[in-house]
Amino acid sequence: MHELILLRHAEAQPARPGGDDQDRRLSGRGEQEAKAAGTWLASHGVKPDLVLCSPSERTRATCTLALASLEHAPEPQLADEIYDATPGELLALLDQHDEAGTVMLIGHNPGVERLVALLVEGRSDEFRGMPPAGLAVIHLHGSLEPGNARLDAFWSP
Repeated sequence: MHELILLRHAEAQPARPGGDDQDRRLSGRGEQEAKAAGTWLASHGVKPDLVLCSPSERTRATCTLALASLEHAPEPQLADEIYDATPGELLALLDQHDEAGTVMLIGHNPGVERLVALLVEGRSDEFRGMPPAGLAVIHLHGSLEPGNARLDAFWSP
């Protein structure tokens, strides 16, 4: 893997009383944010070879709407381990797919924002935040190790 695209899910509706967090849907604003993320990816020529997505409703919807802007987007693979993952758990998942040139991972905070910090800064406690539908495009300098990457682009709606 030489490039990693991290996308946090777009704005979601609050959980219903007694409802499951994984069932939260995107808000109307969130749908627009997800489409805008896809437009940004397409306009910058970012093309993932592999897409890994959390199974939650809001991440799947973000994925569908964002990928709709890309030509020949790969079929997303749902990965249960993305939901509520630590940066270490996300690294372990990504290590299983290092044969792909560009990997896109669609997930949740704080895991996604801490993974950006870990890869770029070498520490996961030095995160700056990742808003809903925020995108980080990271270039890896060799192996997938802390501090072994460069943040090439950051976008948020």
